[in-house]
Amino acid sequence: MNKLENKVGVITGGTKGIGLGVAKAMLEKDMKIAITGRNLQSTQEVAAELSEKYNADVIGLEADVRDYAAMQKASNSVTAKWGSIDALIANAGVGHFASIDEMSHQQWNDVIDVNLTGVFNSVKATLDAVKKSEGYIISIASLAGTNFFAGGAAYNASKFGLVGFTQAIMLDLRKQGVKVSTIMPGSVATYFNDNTPSEEDAWKIQPEDIGDIVVNLLKMPARTLPSKVEVRPSFPKSK
Repeated sequence: MNKLENKVGVITGGTKGIGLGVAKAMLEKDMKIAITGRNLQSTQEVAAELSEKYNADVIGLEADVRDYAAMQKASNSVTAKWGSIDALIANAGVGHFASIDEMSHQQWNDVIDVNLTGVFNSVKATLDAVKKSEGYIISIASLAGTNFFAGGAAYNASKFGLVGFTQAIMLDLRKQGVKVSTIMPGSVATYFNDNTPSEEDAWKIQPEDIGDIVVNLLKMPARTLPSKVEVRPSFPKSK
């Protein structure tokens, strides 16, 4: 995909944070974009704003990644409109952080269902189209997928699992012409875990930085596959 113009990208969790940063980076390369989210109104509002700002083809689709049927419906909507899916960015994620003593079954299930099973659903729903286009699948994991910490039982499990899942399907699919990578960011200035981005987050990775990484991966020569990308702030915040 050296030329990204008119290529079709699907971004789960694309209304804010990393997903929105990726959408903007793709639109700057004249790609066509579908963003998904749980709330139809907010997804369509963001899509309309992006479409106007970039004078581009953007659609917003309601799809909960925990629901395979919803993801399949979204995938079908994209291929019906544009005929293909060239890139899936599996970005949707949640975090609940608590000691194992205090973590509820609901918190555990929510994190695993969104962060891990949700990526499985997203990949399965779009896979036929991505294989047809010999496209790219990129999951947004985390440095928490290789570094465990207290209070992170569910989140660590989901991201360790996501890294393993993504690397395994990379081996499954590369001989079929499909590239698969995972991006593992450290601290990113997003709304994740009830944070409100502000000037105090200037030291963190910015969502547009992840967008640049995604675009650079898509533009890599066909012979080259960076299967796992760890990224962290250059200058950690001083305590």
